Amino acid sequence: MSKSYDKSNPRLTELIRLLKKTSSENEVQIWRDIAVRLEKSSKNYAEVNVSKINRYAKEGETLLVPGKVLGSGLLDCRVTVAALNFSEAAEDKIAGKQGECLSIEQLLAQNPKGSHVRILR
Repeated sequence: MSKSYDKSNPRLTELIRLLKKTSSENEVQIWRDIAVRLEKSSKNYAEVNVSKINRYAKEGETLLVPGKVLGSGLLDCRVTVAALNFSEAAEDKIAGKQGECLSIEQLLAQNPKGSHVRILR
């Protein structure tokens, strides 16, 4: 049994609740998976550089990072990235390629079924 962590960030606790609710309502496992990852200690959150997004993403793809996107590296294609947080450099590089930076809440509202979303950690 994994250890439960009490979150002091109200945005994060509300996001976890919303992810679980949406997962249950739409019978979609991807949102429950993200909620479980975000319930763990923040030291285990993903930190993904733009260079990793560039390596694994295809043109026009939607990626979900359960953590922070950092600005190291270059981006060659247009992608939509949803994450808990973005560095300024990462936002600039993604926007520079006509990509889109979304919060996880925004992606959840746009795509409650979680279709065509890939998790990158």
